[in-house]
Order: sequence, then C-alpha cells, then structure tokens
Amino acid sequence: MSELLKRITINPKQCGGRPCIRGMRIRVSDVLDLFAVGLSAEQILEEMPDLEASDLKASLLYASRKLNHPMLVA
Repeated sequence: MSELLKRITINPKQCGGRPCIRGMRIRVSDVLDLFAVGLSAEQILEEMPDLEASDLKASLLYASRKLNHPMLVA
C-alpha cells in the first residue's frame, strides 16, 4: 500500500500545495469529485487519459488515511 501512496505528491508551488497525482496538475480532490458525481473508474480513466488505475486507488487510499483519525469531543 505504501507504494500506492508514492503516487501522491505535494508541492507548495503546484496547485496551491494540494495533493496531486504523480506531480501532474491533477489533484486528489479532482479524482474524488469525479467518483462522487458517479463516474466509474473506467469513465475517469477515459476522461483523464494521463491517469492510471493505480492513481485512482492511490487517491482513495490517501483520502482514507487522511480521514482515519479520532474525533475529539469536548
């Protein structure tokens, strides 16, 4: 799984420092938004031919890891 996460890059001078796919100007959030509106992995890959199936998996894994933390309740 850590190999997948190597596909996610963060550069403060690119896309406002938001996580991107393999140094391209395709943000993780762009991929997640396409999934959220109902596109399938195959449709996303058709829409963005520079992406690979592993990039989609990496985006989902990255988001999952970022959200997997305990919430502090006061």
